[in-house]
Amino acid sequence: MLDPERGLSLTIARVVQRLQGSSLHSQLERQARVSLHKPEIKLESLKEDIKDFLKTSGWEKKLQNAVYSELNVFPSPCHPAAPPEHIKEPLAYMRKAQGSWEKRILKSLNSMCTELNIPLAQKRPVNEQKELLNKWNEMGTDEPECNDRATIFKVLMNLRNPNYENGEQPSFRNHLGLIQVPLKVKDIPELKEDFSELGLNIGQLGIDDSAQVPPEFFENEHVRIGQKVLAEQDSAAAQQYVRQGCPTALRADLWALILNISNQPEDILYYEQLKSNVIQHDLLVDSLIYKDVKLTASNDDYYFVFEDYLYQVLLCFSRDTSVLEHFTYSSATPPKSYIQGKLGMEEYAVFYPPNVNYNSFILSVAPLCFLYHEPSKLYQIFREMYVRFFFRLHSISSHPSGIVSLCLLFETLLQTHLPQLFYHLREIGAQPLRISFKWMVRAFSGYLATDQLLLLWDRILGYNSLEILAGKSYFYKMCEVCVNAVLADLSTLKVMPLLQIFLFATVT
Repeated sequence: MLDPERGLSLTIARVVQRLQGSSLHSQLERQARVSLHKPEIKLESLKEDIKDFLKTSGWEKKLQNAVYSELNVFPSPCHPAAPPEHIKEPLAYMRKAQGSWEKRILKSLNSMCTELNIPLAQKRPVNEQKELLNKWNEMGTDEPECNDRATIFKVLMNLRNPNYENGEQPSFRNHLGLIQVPLKVKDIPELKEDFSELGLNIGQLGIDDSAQVPPEFFENEHVRIGQKVLAEQDSAAAQQYVRQGCPTALRADLWALILNISNQPEDILYYEQLKSNVIQHDLLVDSLIYKDVKLTASNDDYYFVFEDYLYQVLLCFSRDTSVLEHFTYSSATPPKSYIQGKLGMEEYAVFYPPNVNYNSFILSVAPLCFLYHEPSKLYQIFREMYVRFFFRLHSISSHPSGIVSLCLLFETLLQTHLPQLFYHLREIGAQPLRISFKWMVRAFSGYLATDQLLLLWDRILGYNSLEILAGKSYFYKMCEVCVNAVLADLSTLKVMPLLQIFLFATVT
């Protein structure tokens, strides 16, 4: 067990190490040097005077936001003696299952290479580069062919802990749902405590801003506070604020503040470099991106207008090597490929693709297009959302926000609080998880109306957790069964009333 003081020291050292290599560090150094020429900076109180200057000029707040962002993204430090694979995922059978899943992905890619007779990556001819550059904003006209890919759902259903006795017949030892792993998930009282700001006595956007409630009761004051949070530029305050929902006019800026995205000139330049990489090199996974967009967003009533944005963001994302950092705290491992003719020689190994594209990426980007219209900022927001949250929906791990834990939490809640519904569906061969899995793996994108989806994502950002998705799935499933004969379109359901009823009106 890691001593708390030792853990704090390791956390501080890690944050300092990461920030020392950032552009913020060089900017702070430059500002400190500039301040030396100011008359109010005295030699006898140099350290304190420079601190005061950085505080009054706003740089201290930027540093605080950067530290807060690092603490939100990276997990708590493990014991120094812990092996690297334990830091990524502590359970060996989870690591093994993730490794098997990655092998299936690579096998699928290699099969496509053989069937289509094209390499994993190749440089585009000059005329093709010019053509792609000219139609960068009209990429929805292309449609390369590629094969379907396996889904992660089958892997989760077969996941077992070899050290845990678990027979095929129902008993007190095994779970009656599809997920058969002994992970600790939260019950309703614990969820109530974690999501206490969703209580019935606390104002919420999505409920108290409806047409039936006068705006002076909640909405006007909430907007005023949101404007004050933005003026202060405090990430921690913004994260606390969005737990009650974001006003539509402030959401884009508040999310960017929470994610510590400022879209500086160097960020725009980096995006342009990624775009240049797309123009110059053709990857096999580009075909997967084209197909995903065609099969999902192009046929979606809300998202089809953003087709070009989706191509731009995802093609750049597949080339972004900075995203590889998230593999230090992810159970996944980036796949390696070798330069032609150098198979097995590690000095010629490269990560291919730099970011493996799983299904449902498209619907993780599409809702953000309603908020951000500048491609470079849209890209940065999605990238940060991915390395904080969405990657956990596409990898096998024991993390509380991982897809395995979310599925188990959903089944446990349904089995505990709606046992008759659960057993009835199970007996007729309609396991609830088979339906709700697609909601959770896409974070409800494509299933909820956009305004309701953004209200749900407000809370994901506010609580820095995906566990709310399982609770939403639980109540969504109950509503679907109850009203299926009446409602043809379940996208008319409202998020916040359902979440409040699920958490605070459920008998425990």
